[in-house]
Amino acid sequence: MMLRPVLPALGAFVCAFGALVSTPALGQETAEPKVNQLIIFGDDKCPESLGNDIVVCARKAEAERYRIPAILRESHSPQNEAWTNKVMAYETVGRSGAQSCTPVGPGGWTGCANKLIRDAYAEKATGSDVKMAELIAAERAKRLSTIDVEAAETQKRVEQAEKDYEARQKALDEAEAAKTAPPAPPAPTKP
Repeated sequence: MMLRPVLPALGAFVCAFGALVSTPALGQETAEPKVNQLIIFGDDKCPESLGNDIVVCARKAEAERYRIPAILRESHSPQNEAWTNKVMAYETVGRSGAQSCTPVGPGGWTGCANKLIRDAYAEKATGSDVKMAELIAAERAKRLSTIDVEAAETQKRVEQAEKDYEARQKALDEAEAAKTAPPAPPAPTKP
């Protein structure tokens, strides 16, 4: 019976705390720039970046333009299998036990990590020759190199605007002082 009044209050506290935790700080409102990754061929021009977007172009030879991508050219059909792969398959026939990555025999599972590593290296060797992460890092470095030049130009414009503002203020202050100053006494006249 004592828990009934406590539960709604606890629920309200949890909701309020969740709202506080989920609100981003003011400095976190800027999003990462959108990255557009393109593969261009031959002497084609890479499109220009617009706004905060980053355009990264990977260039391939003109001969690759109308070819099927390398990863799709492979066929897993048994008729297209290379003879060396068949021979390697025969070498592992009947292999079981430790370091074999089979469900057969004691310790058959122990070779599975090695098999995954071998397969990953084989896939990496036959994978794409385009390294998008490196191209994106290079593009970001190029953009960061222009920040100092843009900052200097902005600083010059701000300083000039401040000088113009101070000059206008000084002119307004002088005009206001001339309006409120008492009139000069009349010059004495000779009789």
